[in-house]
Amino acid sequence: MSLAGTTMIMSGGSRGIGEAIALKAAADGANVALLAKTTEPHPNLPGTIHTAAQAIEAAGGRALPLVGDIRDDAFVEDAVARTAEHFGGIDIVVNNASAIDLSRTEDVSMKKYDLMNDINCRGSFLLSKTAIPWLRQSGNPHILTLSPPLELDPKWHTTFTAYTIAKFGMSLVTLGLSGELREDGIAANSLWPRTAIDTAAVRNVVGPGMAASSRTPQIMADAAHVILTKSSREVTGQFFIDDDVLADAGVTDFSGYLNGGREEDLALDFWVEPKGPHDPNLTLGR
Repeated sequence: MSLAGTTMIMSGGSRGIGEAIALKAAADGANVALLAKTTEPHPNLPGTIHTAAQAIEAAGGRALPLVGDIRDDAFVEDAVARTAEHFGGIDIVVNNASAIDLSRTEDVSMKKYDLMNDINCRGSFLLSKTAIPWLRQSGNPHILTLSPPLELDPKWHTTFTAYTIAKFGMSLVTLGLSGELREDGIAANSLWPRTAIDTAAVRNVVGPGMAASSRTPQIMADAAHVILTKSSREVTGQFFIDDDVLADAGVTDFSGYLNGGREEDLALDFWVEPKGPHDPNLTLGR
């Protein structure tokens, strides 16, 4: 299956997992609109919306960089309209933009709380909502949100409550839209990594020295491609884990996603269980 000729609109995407997903689609010949704020490189955050757009074009896709804030209603509405006009429609929404702060409740500022919820939860809701009329016109419309499985086990809710609320809010967008849009044939799913992924957020926020305990962003890009090439009427309301998706697609060797470390030393991401025996010292989310 291929994404050739489809149009994807993505929040964020200047770097990391979002850029990897965009490049995977571009390699098929997809059109990709990026909604992001980063126009100038940062010492600790390599990549801008413009370098990502150039990489998309180089990979074989067509890029539309749209500079603005996902929290701005007018910007998002204009970006969706411009994307549909430029490429002739919209087939895929990827809610990738996310803010992170792992402070405990007594330490997190309300400004940061609002930032995370406005970008993560509200931003995902806004972009999805605004694109619905165009998705209804697509032959295989998908909304894919990068958020974790919804879990109510207390063991997942003992730290960084503010961030957990913001990420689980994104997952509630998936849950709600999958039911609301099922009759329209619009799929709404979430995708989350089993292990830490080597991104700027992991290096700068979760902790230094995590690279060797992480997988590369390519595993998320490959898993997203599998999901987005499925029939939207057959796969919706799911909370996928990256290596489960690929295993179901026939992948048996995951060594190509290692980032210089060993499989047994990979750190679990937040809110996920190991597939086998695992050192609890390598679990991020507890």
